[in-house]
This record gives sequence, C-alpha cells and structure tokens, in this order.
Amino acid sequence: QVRLVESGGGEVQAGGSVTLSCAAAELSTIRYGVAWFREAPGKEREFVASISRSGDSTWYGDSVKDRFTISRAKHMTFLQMTALKPEDTAVYYCAAGSRAAELAKSSTYVDYWGQGTQVTVSS
Repeated sequence: QVRLVESGGGEVQAGGSVTLSCAAAELSTIRYGVAWFREAPGKEREFVASISRSGDSTWYGDSVKDRFTISRAKHMTFLQMTALKPEDTAVYYCAAGSRAAELAKSSTYVDYWGQGTQVTVSS
C-alpha cells in the first residue's frame, strides 16, 4: 500500500510559478513511477508529467512541456510549474504506478492516487 499526500497548491497570478510536492508515507514509492495528473472543472483528468523509479526518465503532456519540471528525491516527488496560465487551473493529483512510461499513456495504469491539491491561476 502506498499513501500519497500532495501539498503546495494555492492561488497564483498568470506568469507566476508554484511547486507542488507529493510525499509518500512509506518509502516504497521507490518501486514505482510517479506522475502528476490534473482535472479542471468539466474536463477529463489529464496527464501532466511522470518520472521513472530511478528518476532518470521523464515524460510530459504537450500542454506543459518546457514550462513544468518533475523531479523526485527519496520519498518526495515535485512538480515545478512556471509561466502559469489560467488554463492550468485544476486540481492536481499525485499518482503512482509500476511503469512511469505507461502512466503517460493512460490513468488506467495508476495504482495509487493522492487526494489532490487545488491550483488556481488568475489572469
């Protein structure tokens, strides 16, 4: 069992930056790839970024490439978000699955979800 807890959400102005954190209560996430998904009101949950178990490989959704950076250290995973746009407003979820590359294809490969953290970007 893996318990994921997100933090760092809040309200930020367009063009600003925010970093989200995902903590695993157990160190066992080292066996998992970790990803971030987001869900905006009225929209389907969308893949944002994922990182492999080793941290050597990363994947990004087209809408966040060159603006967001995913990283991990020990039992923590981070999502650095820059040049934020109002359309980035969503609830951001941390997720874990056995294969980070598969997480980038579909949320059906997610084994564990966090509770989510709200990010609101104002124009």
